[in-house]
Amino acid sequence: MKRGKIIGSAPILLVADVVKSADYYRDKPGFTYDRFWGVPPCFCMPRRNGYIVLLSQVDDPKHIVPHYKVVPNMWNVYFWVDDVEAIYAGLKGRGATIDYELGVKEYRVKEFGIQDLDGYDIAFGQDLEA
Repeated sequence: MKRGKIIGSAPILLVADVVKSADYYRDKPGFTYDRFWGVPPCFCMPRRNGYIVLLSQVDDPKHIVPHYKVVPNMWNVYFWVDDVEAIYAGLKGRGATIDYELGVKEYRVKEFGIQDLDGYDIAFGQDLEA
C-alpha cells in the first residue's frame, strides 16, 4: 500500500491586524508575501526559504493568546536553521524585538527568540549535534 508523506507544515497565528503583521514579518524576520485574501484583508501567507507562517486576522484581540501566557517560556513557532548566528545577526540588524538572546540551551540547541506584534514568541534554533 502506498503511503503519502507530509511535505511541509505551517503554523497559524491569529493577529489583530493582518496588514501590520505581514509587514512586520517582511521587515523584521525577512519573510515575503505576494498578496492578502479578503476584503478588507484578513489573511496572508508570509514565507521564507519555503516555510510559511499563516496569519489570520481576528475581530476581537481577546482571542490572541500567545503560548507563553498559558505555558511559561513556550514558543508559538520554532524554526530549525542551519546558521543561527547569521539569522540572529540579520534579525537583530533589522530591528526585530529579541525576546531572548542567542545562547546554547541544555538540550544542545543554540537558539534565540523574537516577539512579533501580537506577542507571539518565534524561536530560531540550530541543533549542535546534527
